[in-house]
Amino acid sequence: MTQSLLKNVRLIFFWGMVFAFIFAAASLFFPWQYSAQSEVLIISRDSLNTDPYTQIKLSERIGENLTQIIKTSDFYNKVMEAPLANFNKTDWQALNERQQRKKWQKDARGEMVYGTSMMKINAYGSTKEDASALAGAVTQVLVTRGWEYIGNDVTIKIVSAPLASQFPSRPSFALNAIIGFATGIFICGFWVVKYKRAKWVD
Repeated sequence: MTQSLLKNVRLIFFWGMVFAFIFAAASLFFPWQYSAQSEVLIISRDSLNTDPYTQIKLSERIGENLTQIIKTSDFYNKVMEAPLANFNKTDWQALNERQQRKKWQKDARGEMVYGTSMMKINAYGSTKEDASALAGAVTQVLVTRGWEYIGNDVTIKIVSAPLASQFPSRPSFALNAIIGFATGIFICGFWVVKYKRAKWVD
């Protein structure tokens, strides 16, 4: 089997490149989305007799909880009602509840930066402005109403305003090309092994 693969490595590589091109080209037919990112700092007010390491770990734990809270329907509703939620809501209103939840968990995400007490908020939209507006609305709700989920002993402060990507982030042409390349190599490699084995048996 290994000998067959080595003898046909050029053929396998060729089909890997073909599939990489096909997968990357197929990405053109999917809706393009821009991303926007903001950052908040999580500060626990209960700092008396607490060393810095414990403080950071406490903030990380709170941040981990908030990353899950962002995915919920309750948080989604708060964002939609936020005063500064000036992103395009038409697409959201056209979806049923199941579709809204799926899209929300895909388009609004939180991510802790461990060791820093900071959380990154990532949001996606069809335009740069829409992505920035959604990230700004999520950030606003975290800062003004986050206490409803974590209590009054924690302060959430904006440290970086939303900044949109220069180019579309979705779909990822590079990632799809890599997946296509791996798929092509696997399929062609499997075919080579099966073909050579069948030929040897005959």
